[in-house]
Formats: sequence, structure tokens, C-alpha cells
Amino acid sequence: QVQLVESGGGLVQAGGSLRLSCVTSGRTKYQYTMGWVRLSPGKDREFVAAISGVGATTTYGDSVKGRFTISRTNANNTLYLQMNSLKHEDTAVYYCAASRRALSVPIQLVEFEYWGQGTQVIVSS
Repeated sequence: QVQLVESGGGLVQAGGSLRLSCVTSGRTKYQYTMGWVRLSPGKDREFVAAISGVGATTTYGDSVKGRFTISRTNANNTLYLQMNSLKHEDTAVYYCAASRRALSVPIQLVEFEYWGQGTQVIVSS
């Protein structure tokens, strides 16, 4: 399976911005659909955003729509999540994920086959 490595998490004040990155390692036969999923203590994993293989289509969870932007640079196999107007409730571990399936809207979390180890985001109130 492919390996996904996230980075860019940290501590930020409410109203601030943060950019997460995810690098895919190794050779890949498919152009993967990729996305971000987050997990907070005591809550189920929540879909954040996803992007199609060539970046033509994006979709967002309702709680982040209008504040977060997902993008990708396929030349260096990197996925990004630009997070603006951060709220305390955005505090979570953010996971990069990938799927061999074409992007469908809405996307189901079970469709993601590969997962990174996560990067922690803490938004102070």
C-alpha cells in the first residue's frame, strides 16, 4: 500500500490560519482521490474535504465549508489543506487519506483505503 505522511499541525489562536500538507511516497499506479478526515476525543471521525485525482473537483464537510480549501500538486505528490478562520471546535487530529475510486459527492469515509498517521491541530479559544 502507499504511504501518506502529514505535516503542518500545531497551535493557533481562534480566527487564525494554518496549512496542512500530506506527501504520498512510493510509486502509485492510480491517480488517487485524496481527502482529509479529523478526529476529536469522544467523537467519531468527521469528513473534512476531498479532491479528485487531477484536482478538478472538490467537496467539503458542512462544518468547514467556506473556511477550508483543499488542493493538490501532483508533480510532487502533495496534498494541502488551507484552514482559515479557525474555531476552537476545529481542534482535532487531522488525517490524510486516499482512495482508488473516483471522487463521488458526498464521499463516504469507508471509501478511503489508505491513511496517514495524523497531525494534531489545536485552536485556542
